[in-house]
Amino acid sequence: MKPSTMQVIGHRGAAALAPENTWDGFDAALDLGVDAIETDIRATSDGQLILIHDRDLERTTNGRGKVDETPWSVVQTLDAGSWFSERYRHAKIPRLDETLERYGSRTHLVLEIKQLGLETEVLQQVRALNLLDRVTFTAFDFPAMQKIKTQVAAARVGWLAAKVDEEAIARTVDAGFEQICLPAKVLSPELVARLQAMGLEARAWKVTDEDLMMSALHAQVDGMTIDFPDRLLAVLGRS
Repeated sequence: MKPSTMQVIGHRGAAALAPENTWDGFDAALDLGVDAIETDIRATSDGQLILIHDRDLERTTNGRGKVDETPWSVVQTLDAGSWFSERYRHAKIPRLDETLERYGSRTHLVLEIKQLGLETEVLQQVRALNLLDRVTFTAFDFPAMQKIKTQVAAARVGWLAAKVDEEAIARTVDAGFEQICLPAKVLSPELVARLQAMGLEARAWKVTDEDLMMSALHAQVDGMTIDFPDRLLAVLGRS
């Protein structure tokens, strides 16, 4: 994979530049020219699928308690931006369906399922809007990704693996997944070339600084999920 064709994926929108998992962050990422946006999915106590990373509300909103113990009627009123900057005090936690409608025709979406048991409903919402070819489904839970692939073979699936070994690679290939997603620090040109030769895309995550960004670039990954897509795009000559 040549760096010029590598997929630049805004992590939770553009997490270093705007409040994560908000439309403000998504818009900031798109304005920069990212190829895709990554976001996280959980459910409220009454089953609404929403975009938030943590199980707790405290870090990224003015709310309290667990996401899955709080109804949508409360979640939709929360301030999801002031923690980042007063400029974003209007920001809200988005619902998945509204986000698919707003961005599905504008960019590729990488949907990370954080809460087990939501796989089928996430898949159904994507299919209802005919966005299957605009979405990559990911999770750390391997069976959850297997479930999506089994239900719809055409679904694009990537497994977030915490480490890489022979078993992890074999499982990913055998399951028919399109992508394996690995921490940037474990990726090397040799490993990426081997994964690609086996028919897998290699995506880097946990790109916490520019050194890891450059290391992943050197490894010629197929994609990179990054908080500061502006810097990556600049290095690629695409800013």
